[in-house]
Amino acid sequence: MCGRKMSRRPTRTNDWGFPRWRAYGAEREAVRVRLCDRHGCTEPGDCPAPKSPNSPDRWYFCQAHAAEYNRGWNYFEGLSAEEAAEREATERRNAGDFTESRTNSWAGPGDGTRSRDEMRALDVLELETDATIDDAKLAWRRLAKANHPDVRPGDAEAAARFLAVQAAWDVLRTAEEARTWKPL
Repeated sequence: MCGRKMSRRPTRTNDWGFPRWRAYGAEREAVRVRLCDRHGCTEPGDCPAPKSPNSPDRWYFCQAHAAEYNRGWNYFEGLSAEEAAEREATERRNAGDFTESRTNSWAGPGDGTRSRDEMRALDVLELETDATIDDAKLAWRRLAKANHPDVRPGDAEAAARFLAVQAAWDVLRTAEEARTWKPL
């Protein structure tokens, strides 16, 4: 070892094993905290807010000052009345395109009015993709009667088919109720 001193790194930490002996996020290093951009505020500024419309620059406020800022925010600032009305009409028209997609959980085949689950349910009921809820109800009744365990006792395949038909009808009925539901 020629007389050189060997330096050792400390190997022990405060969070060895389980349970952890200190809180998560309680590291020893200093953490930079961005303060609220409001003059005189010492709270952390974790709520970004635009400095002006269509600008990438942001203020960073605490929650209280962000709420105050939002109360006075005018989305149409700097636009004439006609330009503001045109922008509002354009954005309302464009946002309306998404109302139909709320029934499609992950989008699906067809014309976009039915989800994948509904399309599978229609296949189980041996229906075309453009079938109505009344067609689905008739097919459900026909297949349920044909595969009912009381009609075909001891037939495991018919019992499984009966359960699949019931599940398919539940999917279609629930989706139709969601589509036609109107708040009071």
